[in-house]
Amino acid sequence: MANTRSAGKRARQTLRRSAHNRSVKTHLRRLQKQIRSAPERTADQIRAAISALDRAAKSGVIHRNAANRRKARLNKALASAK
Repeated sequence: MANTRSAGKRARQTLRRSAHNRSVKTHLRRLQKQIRSAPERTADQIRAAISALDRAAKSGVIHRNAANRRKARLNKALASAK
């Protein structure tokens, strides 16, 4: 339980932000899993996943280097599929 009003507000904000971040991370995992399990990967799927990774990194949900690493793996998978 928060002792001050400002601490209470911070606790509420943290709950909202963590719920949003969790949903974004789940969405990213689902996109990546769909691409990995697809019989043939399309460029549109890869582009959508890269865009989602960029948005997540921009808003701080995942680290910028983690997004770059995941994008590199996606691009590598696309290149090997061609």
